[in-house]
Amino acid sequence: MMLIQSTFKPAWWLNNPHLQTLYPALLRKPVNPVLKRERLLTADGDFIDIDFCGEGDQPLVILLHGLTGSSQSVYIKGLQQVLLQQGLRSAALNFRGCSGEYNHSSRCYHSGETGDIDFLYRTLHAREPDTKMAAVGFSLGGNVLLKWLGEQGDDVQLFAATAVSVPLVLSACANKLDSGFSKLYRASLLRELKEYLHLKQQYLESLGKTSEAEIIRQIGDLDNINSFWQYDDRVIAQLYDFANVEDYYQRSSSRQFLKAITVPTLLIQAQDDPFMTPAVIPDVSELSSSVLLESTQAGGHVGFITGNNPLQPQYWLEQRIPEFLQQQLSHV
Repeated sequence: MMLIQSTFKPAWWLNNPHLQTLYPALLRKPVNPVLKRERLLTADGDFIDIDFCGEGDQPLVILLHGLTGSSQSVYIKGLQQVLLQQGLRSAALNFRGCSGEYNHSSRCYHSGETGDIDFLYRTLHAREPDTKMAAVGFSLGGNVLLKWLGEQGDDVQLFAATAVSVPLVLSACANKLDSGFSKLYRASLLRELKEYLHLKQQYLESLGKTSEAEIIRQIGDLDNINSFWQYDDRVIAQLYDFANVEDYYQRSSSRQFLKAITVPTLLIQAQDDPFMTPAVIPDVSELSSSVLLESTQAGGHVGFITGNNPLQPQYWLEQRIPEFLQQQLSHV
């Protein structure tokens, strides 16, 4: 367990958390690494789509995206490209329903749903038992990753893990998104989520999966929902057998799992992240001896853009994450 003094310095031309957060999401030119998609069938009759980058028997890094993201998110593709250049393969998990095709059940994914990352890891490990593996998660994907690592303890053989901009305490993050400028992020995310559910219900009906479609229909009209507290209470708690939103937030928040992590793990959190408050960042006493906390003063939410030239932004995460992975790989 350690606190790391971070080298990150925000670009002078992106000098507040909202610019750091919005610039890559809206203005970054995507790189397009060559990907090979594979569909894995799950035990419950559904599927997940994985986008692989790289070939051969090099180490393999599992990547987990954030809420309403996918393997096409610019931070996933950017990292895949850099990992490839450094001799590392990657496997980007699309959470259910995020690959461009709706999944086949009423359920999809949430902040505490660790079954699919576990299934992917065990599938890959069984396929390539001698391959060195790591995992990286962003935002919701980071929460899923940390929770899974804590749940598994010594039952996971990864040489490293990294989690970035993690909503470690879900209730506090939901509160933060109810205030100030952060309401704009909340409105955008909720709009996407509500639209997704509406279209998915229609899709399930078109497949003849009427009982699954009915489960979504029973949730009712979502038009009057305007906070994550409401959405998670009405939708997530009902779809996933939580008693209520409080039960979901309590059981799914990853901060309580940090003490049980045995994989060398780097946790990168910005103190100005507009999706949360500094109080979400754990105390050193909450970390296991395997967890390194790198807390930066700036960086926004999955931003961390540096560089002096506005025409040449530098994505610091794509330096820092591979650096940490290579350090840990050299110890294996």
